[in-house]
Amino acid sequence: MSVKPLGERVVIKMVEAEEKTKSGIVLPGTAKEKPQVAEVLAVGAGITSDEKKKDEIKVGDKVIFSKFAGTEVKVDGDELIIIKLADVLAVIE
Repeated sequence: MSVKPLGERVVIKMVEAEEKTKSGIVLPGTAKEKPQVAEVLAVGAGITSDEKKKDEIKVGDKVIFSKFAGTEVKVDGDELIIIKLADVLAVIE
């Protein structure tokens, strides 16, 4: 099953957080901060049809998004988040 976002929404999947700090300390699951970096899986038609917005974000981009943004859903065992384009803060290049 695939998820097709409506309007100016984006479907993202969290990028796995590192389990070690730069100094080599291993972090237990409870000490990890929720990552704010995700990969774009799908973009809504409201984004692709707008000439100004269609080049801002595309499938496959890695993005940073607002900490408490979006709605978490589980599809075919994958945990996805559906967020508004306005909640995307930056694209990582």
